[in-house]
Amino acid sequence: MQLGLINSAWAQAGRETTWGIQKTKEIGFDSIDIFTDPLDIDVRERRLIKDECDRVELPIRSICCVAAGLIDFNPSVQQFHIDRCKSFLDLVYEYEADNLLLVLGEYIWNQEVIPPEEQWQLGIESCMELASYAEDLGVKIALELEPFPLSMLNSIDKMVEFIDEVNHKVVGANIDISHLHLAGVAADEISKLQGKTHHVHISDCDGKKHGDLPPGQGVVDFLPYLKEIKNLKIDGAVSIELEYSPEPDKIEEWVREAYESTDKLMRESGLRD
Repeated sequence: MQLGLINSAWAQAGRETTWGIQKTKEIGFDSIDIFTDPLDIDVRERRLIKDECDRVELPIRSICCVAAGLIDFNPSVQQFHIDRCKSFLDLVYEYEADNLLLVLGEYIWNQEVIPPEEQWQLGIESCMELASYAEDLGVKIALELEPFPLSMLNSIDKMVEFIDEVNHKVVGANIDISHLHLAGVAADEISKLQGKTHHVHISDCDGKKHGDLPPGQGVVDFLPYLKEIKNLKIDGAVSIELEYSPEPDKIEEWVREAYESTDKLMRESGLRD
């Protein structure tokens, strides 16, 4: 598998787009994931991202999208987010990427007032519509597993159930190793996602709270997870996710540390030659 980086690591430290793409290539990454919003950038920035990735020969594997409103109980809000996600899927196609990394929302009001089954069904129906759109473009949708108590997809069993109900070949899972650890998911449960996985994220944490630290700075035991991922035989990337560096001025050192530790882990698990 390729070793990639989500470019939000650079953006949240105040580095501009071109610098971040060039530095990603210089450090040695095989690919890049782009965290942007097609509704927030102008045509020049939109074009700059693709042109610069092409220039340095750094393929874009995934575009990240948080769309909590897909399970909102207001039809107008749902429709806005469906249309917004379609704009993201257009960008995945334009950038010749593999997938849209899609983060669904959480059950509101502690799963009270609105029956959680209704919000679940809203998520299914929204993803079915997006799946048909994605299939026409020849791209995939990778659903994020979030480790929070009210997240719709917060366990592998829930992820499998959701994917099976959507029942569309373009919709699969993103495996985020830190999230699995925080959710108390054992490595051997990953086998349940055989044939249902499109993408992988890797980061570390303190075992208590979402952290997105460089692997090795926290408590996650990565090798059992990576070995199970290898058994899935995914043709994709393991992308490092680093958010909100405590020392933005040292972001380059932070990313290099994450690259080196992840490269070592991937080689030890047989995921990278």
